[in-house]
Amino acid sequence: MVRSFTIKVPASSANIGPGFDVLGIGLNLYLELQVTIDPKIDTSSDPENVLLSYEGEGADEVSLKSDENLITRTALYVLRCDDVRTFPKGTKIHVINPIPLGRGLGSSGAAVVAGALLGNSIGQLGYSKQRLLDYCLMIERHPDNITAAMVGGFVGSYLRDLSPEDTQRKEIPLAEVLPEPQGGINTGLNPPVPPKNIGHHIKYGWAKEIKCIAIIPDFEVSTASSRGVLPTTYERHDIIFNLQRIAVLTTALTQSPPDPSLIYPAMQDRIHQPYRKTLIHGLTEILSSFTPELHKGLLGICLSGAGPTILALATENFDQIAKDIIARFAVEDITCSWKLLTPALEGSVVEELA
Repeated sequence: MVRSFTIKVPASSANIGPGFDVLGIGLNLYLELQVTIDPKIDTSSDPENVLLSYEGEGADEVSLKSDENLITRTALYVLRCDDVRTFPKGTKIHVINPIPLGRGLGSSGAAVVAGALLGNSIGQLGYSKQRLLDYCLMIERHPDNITAAMVGGFVGSYLRDLSPEDTQRKEIPLAEVLPEPQGGINTGLNPPVPPKNIGHHIKYGWAKEIKCIAIIPDFEVSTASSRGVLPTTYERHDIIFNLQRIAVLTTALTQSPPDPSLIYPAMQDRIHQPYRKTLIHGLTEILSSFTPELHKGLLGICLSGAGPTILALATENFDQIAKDIIARFAVEDITCSWKLLTPALEGSVVEELA
């Protein structure tokens, strides 16, 4: 029988304000997979029975080989945990990706979530989103992005500790972005089934007036390099600074009307943003000079994920806030684009078409 279905996974912004590796927002910019399974389609050219096509952001750099592509490798991981070795013959997948790569908008997290949902749908495994999070978090250990992309909305999350045996198996495609196969050919044919409930999360409310302005500089910052500038230890007063603000922010963003005098200072951070200024010229000045007093409608501002995207929360005056931030980046000879986004409250969606 012929099957057709679509998968949509939202972009995400993580590390919201003081919520480093904790807070994330799913955003209404969707990675989309258009999937058809038709035995009449000749997929013999691919060892995993997939014809993969791609349009959008990263089209010139994303691999279309099923054993290298992040989405299909994640799907194969899920399938092989359930003793399904390859995709069905005649599998055709078209990827439409509007999420910029390497900009702090959760492109790899969206790909991992899309891959997990793809494996679940292809194999008709019947896993819940909560169970699929376990598969995703075995691959990418950033629960803020992964959880926001899977369940949507404004979320807080954490990982429970895993044993070395759980995390060191070479069959798991573990990496920021999946590497070449480890240990030889077909090491991923018999991966271990992930433990249950690796990640835990809570979904907060969100004031309907708040929109997200994403200022997207025209260069990439890898998660690995962005994490490399962070210290291995922190002063106690900096930890307390962030803990105090995260306790306030998670409620302040739910209240209507939003209070900029509460939200703006609660979005300050001392854990990651001060150390990433060397990677993003103008970051310090932008975070300190854009205030509700000087920019009508602005509630708060922070680095999105590992950057370089800037996330500004606002209730009005969106065009002017965006233009002013872009103008400040232009002083550093950095060009930018921008998008006005809202929380993707439903999260990822799979829709059967036929």
